[in-house]
Amino acid sequence: MQVVNTVIRNSLHSEVSLINTIGEHIIGNAGKRLRPALVLLSSGLLGSVSSQQHQIAAIIEFIHTATLLHDDVVDESELRRGKSTANHIFGNAASVLVGDFLYSRAFQMMVAIKNMRVMDILSEATNIIAEGEVLQLLNLHNADVSEAAYLKVIHYKTAKLFEAAARLGAVISEDNNSSDEENLALYGMHLGTAFQLVDDVLDINGDAEKTGKNLGDDLTEGKPTLPILYAMHQSDAKQAAVIRQAIEQGGDNDIPAVLAAVAATNACEYVLSIAKKEADAACAAIEGFADSEYKTAMIQLTEFSVSRQF
Repeated sequence: MQVVNTVIRNSLHSEVSLINTIGEHIIGNAGKRLRPALVLLSSGLLGSVSSQQHQIAAIIEFIHTATLLHDDVVDESELRRGKSTANHIFGNAASVLVGDFLYSRAFQMMVAIKNMRVMDILSEATNIIAEGEVLQLLNLHNADVSEAAYLKVIHYKTAKLFEAAARLGAVISEDNNSSDEENLALYGMHLGTAFQLVDDVLDINGDAEKTGKNLGDDLTEGKPTLPILYAMHQSDAKQAAVIRQAIEQGGDNDIPAVLAAVAATNACEYVLSIAKKEADAACAAIEGFADSEYKTAMIQLTEFSVSRQF
């Protein structure tokens, strides 16, 4: 990962100073780097990690970072990972344009690898992520979103890049076959789903100092996440009406009442149980691979995804 971080910083460089400043702001405030780590872990599971894997891991992180820059503009977010967002500091226009730069730089790096299969996977993933963002936008302030529709957004918006990262580890490994690729893709998809489900729980009952963002942001924005939807369906008519109003109108006026309903219906416990099933499915997908430090790390990663507090 230290090598990947070096590749990221070297590839980020531009002659335009504002790009360097904003890029360093968000890349320097590094998150968990799970997606690039998946490229290295899945590659190691099948043999070895080389400079090509480091390049692809950096590409994955650039794509992810571009989505964050654009997300924060769309959501009008002011805080990420405990620090002010780029759009809050530099403005929406600069954040969107630097996000575009990161996307285009990622595709420059893809072309340099000269592997059409890699380009196919990453271009499809990038397109599906964009579709997921639009689906989430369409669901905004919609209290009638079904659990299936909610999970579809997660699969598109979040899990797809996890899936692509894990799949690419197999694609660029010399010792691989189609079943290895599909199993690793399944691992990534289930892991990404579990990760986002826990994110949605932490938005409601997490520790703001640990999560690095304001609690209740999703509800304030009118996003119908699964804990909120489950609480609405399990509540009495009066509580359900309050939750519906909170989703449809947004804002923070109804947050205390909604949180009380979430607690009363054990909504967070319900969503965490689904996340645990997804994590178990991820482990099952790599069960057939030989035991190694990479496999152990990937299993531990599924455990972390559902037990984390940040």
